[in-house]
Amino acid sequence: MTKHKLLLGLLIYGSFAWAQQESTAVEPLITDRPDATEAPNLVQRGFLQIETGTFYEEFENGPVTQKAWTLNTMLLRYGLLDNLELRLGWDFQEIRTEIAGTELDNIQSGLQPLLVGAKIGIADRNGFWPQIGLLGHVYLPLSAGQDFRPETTGVDFRFSFDHSLSERSGIAYNIGMQWRDDSPEAAYVYTLAYGYGLTERLGLYAEIYGDLPEDSSPNHSWDAGLTYLVNPDLQLDATIGSGITTDQELLLSAGFSYRIRKW
Repeated sequence: MTKHKLLLGLLIYGSFAWAQQESTAVEPLITDRPDATEAPNLVQRGFLQIETGTFYEEFENGPVTQKAWTLNTMLLRYGLLDNLELRLGWDFQEIRTEIAGTELDNIQSGLQPLLVGAKIGIADRNGFWPQIGLLGHVYLPLSAGQDFRPETTGVDFRFSFDHSLSERSGIAYNIGMQWRDDSPEAAYVYTLAYGYGLTERLGLYAEIYGDLPEDSSPNHSWDAGLTYLVNPDLQLDATIGSGITTDQELLLSAGFSYRIRKW
């Protein structure tokens, strides 16, 4: 999930003709991938943004190794109002398990629960004060495949903040809570990301993120990656990461974000 204007290293403005011959400024392309930090920026009113990619993860716990592919990590974002964005997401995942190098036959595969949510703009950046947004989702069990179908509906929410540090750099962070995967306890979630624009098109980022369940051990991870702006409406990304206090040994991700302008 890429974040803010500074991460891209430039401001892109343009205009286009509406059917009624009106014109409006086109805002910079700001995405919510590939990192865990969600941006406070909303998709422009009437625009549709498609963000998708692939994740590969490896988890190790003693002799047990799990290899997980998450395919088509599709997130659709639509700007309904100037301060309201609608969100819809759905992933397909496959998990293979090995014990001492021998792969087991019980491969798990199928769709994850459908994500339905919204993002609200709360405040714009003003000097020291950050840009602020609020987003939340529900995860619908009946939309999931049998291998990944929870018994209860999952819910999460988080506040998103973005600070400018310079013309080329900035930090973004999230604070929130989640109730997922049939867990009876809430988990506090956090992210903290630093972004730097190397050029007008190429940006780098690094972040730490995790969750703190009420009655379980905290989970902390890190990742880092880059984004490349092909044109004002298309961005490519790549990420590498790993767990800090989790069994995750490796995370690899690649994907793209594409914006369809209002017509």
